[in-house]
Amino acid sequence: MSTASAHAPHRTARPRPWAPGELEHRLREIAAERYHHRHPFNLRMHDGLLAPEELRCWALNRFHYQRHIPIKDALILAKLGDRELRRSWIRRIHDHDGRDGDEPGDAGGIERWLRLGEAVGLDRVLLLSGEGVLPGVRLAVEGYVNFCRLGTPLEAIASSLTELFAPDLMVTRIGAWERHYPWSEPDGLRYFQVRVQQGRRDADEALALVHRWAETRADQERVLAAFTFKCDVLWSLLDAVERAATPNVAAPNAGAANVAAPDTGAADAG
Repeated sequence: MSTASAHAPHRTARPRPWAPGELEHRLREIAAERYHHRHPFNLRMHDGLLAPEELRCWALNRFHYQRHIPIKDALILAKLGDRELRRSWIRRIHDHDGRDGDEPGDAGGIERWLRLGEAVGLDRVLLLSGEGVLPGVRLAVEGYVNFCRLGTPLEAIASSLTELFAPDLMVTRIGAWERHYPWSEPDGLRYFQVRVQQGRRDADEALALVHRWAETRADQERVLAAFTFKCDVLWSLLDAVERAATPNVAAPNAGAANVAAPDTGAADAG
C-alpha cells in the first residue's frame, strides 16, 4: 500500500434516499403517534363529552390558527421561484381569504370559521378582536408562521403535509357534531364539509412537490422534521385549550412537549 493510500481519509458512503413509498410510510408512522386526532381534547370532542363552554374555548382559539393560514401560505408563495407553482399555491390563500364574487354562503374558510364560532354562541367581533386567545396558542401559531418564514421551501411545504390526515378528521368531526352537539347551528359545519375535498387536493399537491424536491436522504430527513414540528404545533395548541377549558384535567403525556422549531439552517434568524 502506498503512503498516499495509507493516509487517505476514510469516506463514509451517504445513505441512499428512501423510495417515495417509504417516505410516506414514515410520515404516516409519525402521524399515528403525533397527529392531533389522538389528543385527549379531540377525543372528548368526538365522543360528545365537551360542555358548550369548552367548545367555545376551542373555536375561539382555533380561529387564531385559522386566520394565520393564509399568512403562512403567503410566506411560502414568496419562496416559489416558478410562476406556475405560484399560480397554483395562491389558490390556498383564496380558499381561506375568499374572493370577490364568491357566493354569499361560501366566502372562504375564514368567513366559514367565523360562522362556526357564531354557531356555538360566539360573537364574530370577539373572534376578530383576538381577545381571549391563550398565550400558549399565540406561541404555537407564531412558531408555525416563523417556521414557514425562515425555513426552506421544501421544509415549509413539508410542514403542510398534515393535510394528508385532516380530511378523515373532518369527516369524523362532522359526524360527531351532528350526533352530539345538535344545539350548535348546522351552518357551523360548513367549514369542515368544504375542507374535506380541499384538504385532499392540497395534500396531494404538497406531497408531489416534496417527492420532487427531496432528492437526498438529508432532504427527506428534513421533511420528516418539518412534519413532526407541525404535528407538535397542533398538539401544543390543544394542550393550551385543554388546560384552559378543563382546569382539572392533567396535561396529556402523549404527543408534543413543545413547539421548538427544528434547525432550518437560517443563520442569525433571531
